[in-house]
Amino acid sequence: MPAVGYLANLPVEDPESLLDLELPVPQPGPRDLLVQVEAIAVNPVDYKIRQNADPGGEPRVLGWDAAGTVVAVGAEVTLFEVGDEVYYAGALDRPGANSRFHAVDERLVGLKPATLTFTEAAALPLTALTAWEGLFERLGLRYGALDETGTLLVTAAAGGVGSIVIQLARTLTGLTVIGTASRPESAAYARRMGAHHVIDHRRPLVEQLTEVAPGGVDHVFSTAATDRYLAAYAEALNPFGQIVAIDDFDTLAIGALKPKSISFHWELMYTRSMFRTADQQMQHHILDRVARLVDAGLLTTTATRDLGPVNAANLREAHRLLESGSAIGKTTLTGF
Repeated sequence: MPAVGYLANLPVEDPESLLDLELPVPQPGPRDLLVQVEAIAVNPVDYKIRQNADPGGEPRVLGWDAAGTVVAVGAEVTLFEVGDEVYYAGALDRPGANSRFHAVDERLVGLKPATLTFTEAAALPLTALTAWEGLFERLGLRYGALDETGTLLVTAAAGGVGSIVIQLARTLTGLTVIGTASRPESAAYARRMGAHHVIDHRRPLVEQLTEVAPGGVDHVFSTAATDRYLAAYAEALNPFGQIVAIDDFDTLAIGALKPKSISFHWELMYTRSMFRTADQQMQHHILDRVARLVDAGLLTTTATRDLGPVNAANLREAHRLLESGSAIGKTTLTGF
C-alpha cells in the first residue's frame, strides 16, 4: 500500500525528510478496525516526531488525524461494522495514518459526522479530543452548563486546538472566551470561531486582559509558550483559577501560582492509548458527541487548507507550514 514516512531526522527542506513508501497492509488486532484512509490532517506532533524521534532503521509512518471507511474488523470488535465511515486520532505508539490503510483500536474511533466530507472530518479528532479533555476533564468545566459564568483565556486561538476550544466553550458553557492572536487574519478567524474578545499575544497580556476582563480570568487553556506567559497568567488569574497546558517546555516556575492557589493541569490526548487505561473508550464517546454537535450545526470543521493527495511532497509542505507558525486552523490532505 502507499504510505509516507521517514528514515532519518532531517530538516523539512531536505527531500528525504519524508519519503513515499510501499508497505504491507496492516493486519487488524482483536479490537482493531482496518480503515481505508480517505483524508488526513497534520499536527505539530508530526513534525516534532520527524525532527526528534529516531525511527530505529525502519520507516516510521506519522499521522494522527484521519477519516475513512472501515474495510475489516478484528474478532473482538463490537462498536463498528465494515462500511462505517469513521474519524479518529489513533495512538502515538503505533504506526500513524499517513497510509492508504491503517489499523486502529476501535475504542479511539468515532463515527464521522454525517454532514462533513472526509476532508472536513479529518481536521477534527486530535484537536477536538484535546479541547474536550482539557475543558471538561482537566479544568472540570460542566458540559452543557450554559449558566456557568467566568472567563476563559485561550492562547493561539486561531490554531488547530485553540479554534476548537473556543467553539466548545462557546457552545457548551456560559464562559466569556478571550482568544489571543498576532495577525489580523488570525484574529478574524478566532472571532469567527466564537471568541468574544481577541488580544495580541505579542504585547503584554495583563494590561489587555484588564481591559476586556476587568473581573479577572478564571481559566486558561494554554496551547503555546506557557513558560513565557506563566507570570502573566499568575497575575491575571483570580484566586483558585486554573491553567491547562498542552505545549512542551523544559522548566516552569510554578511557584508563582501558589499565592492564589492556582491549579496547573497537563493535557495529552495520547495518555489513554499510551497507558491502555481502563477508560480508553471515553475517546470513542467524545468523538461521537463531537460528531452529534457538528451534525446539529453547533460546531464547525476547522479545516482551512487542503494540499492535495497524501504524498511525501505534499506532506513536506504541510510540515513546513506548521513549522513556520503561520498556519490558521488545520491543514489537510485528501486521497492517494
